[in-house]
Amino acid sequence: MRHGPDPPPPPVGGILWDTAGDIRSLLTLPAAFVLQCAHPAVGAGVGDHSVFRADPWGRAARSVASVLLWVYGGERAAEEGRRVRRLHRAVRGTDARGRPYHALTPATYAWVHATGFPVARHARRYFARPFTVTQEERFYAEWLAVGRILGIRDRDMPRTVREFWPYYRRTLTEELSRTSVVAELTSPHRALPPPPGPAPLRLLWPVLRGPLARFLAFLSVGLLPPEAREAIGLPWTPRQER
Repeated sequence: MRHGPDPPPPPVGGILWDTAGDIRSLLTLPAAFVLQCAHPAVGAGVGDHSVFRADPWGRAARSVASVLLWVYGGERAAEEGRRVRRLHRAVRGTDARGRPYHALTPATYAWVHATGFPVARHARRYFARPFTVTQEERFYAEWLAVGRILGIRDRDMPRTVREFWPYYRRTLTEELSRTSVVAELTSPHRALPPPPGPAPLRLLWPVLRGPLARFLAFLSVGLLPPEAREAIGLPWTPRQER
C-alpha cells in the first residue's frame, strides 16, 4: 500500500508548543481520562484491556511520553501515532449496553482525542489566562493536527471550534454516563498500588495512599467542564469549587 507524506506535528512556537510541556498541563490528564471513559465504548475498552488498575503510574508515564512526542517529537511524532494505532488494534469487546466496540472505530477514536480540547480550555480558568477567541481557534487547529498524527481522518472531527460545540453537547447528551471505570477513577477511596521508588516511599505508602487518592479524585472531577460533570452525573459543590 502506498502512503502519502506523514502529517506534520503542531508548529514550533504554537500554543501547544507552549502548553503541552507545562507541568500544570499534567494536572488536567485525570479529568480528560474520566471524560474519555464516560463514553461506554471507551470505558469498556479501558476496563477490559488497560493496566490502569495494576500499573496506574506506568500507564500515566507512558501516556505523558506519548503526548510529548506528538507535540515535540518532530519526525518521530508520526511514528508514535502509528504505534498508538497498532497498540489499539486488538482492543475490542462488548460494552455495558451490550454493543460491540472497537477502539479504532472512527467515532470512538475521535472522541478520545476530542476530550483534550474542552478540558484544557476549561482548566485555563484556574491555571492561566483564558484563551482569546483567536487563541482558542489556533489551539483547536493545532489539536486537529495532532489528531492527524494519530490517524484521525478530517471527516471524523469537527473542523472548527464553532462546529465542535454542537458535536460535544450531542455526545454529552446521547452517549456519556457514569460508567464503572468513571466510578473507579473518581472514587476518593480508589485502591492505588505504590509507585516505583525507594523503599521509604513504599513504607510510607499506607499513609500517603489515602490523601493522594482523594487528591486525584478531586482533580478528576474538578477540572471537568461543568456541563460534562452534569452529563456524567458527578457531584461538585460550591465549597469544592472554592
